[in-house]
Amino acid sequence: MPRTRFRPYHLLALLPTLGLLGGMWFANRAEPFVFGLPFFLFWIVASVVATSAIMWVVWTLDRRQPIRGGADDDPAEEEPSP
Repeated sequence: MPRTRFRPYHLLALLPTLGLLGGMWFANRAEPFVFGLPFFLFWIVASVVATSAIMWVVWTLDRRQPIRGGADDDPAEEEPSP
């Protein structure tokens, strides 16, 4: 698997962790009910959905970037210019 270099949008992957760990103090209550769930349970379900969406965004942005300078790049394999 080729390595990709760090890009600023990779920091989006930290949001789910911060949301779950940092949001526990915010969401640690039983009231109000959202969609019939206690607020804390709703927070966890929303975090799982948000994690999937964020990882999809990071994956999509990664696919748009060309991979250059990786260990698999061999300059000998390039075609000579005319």
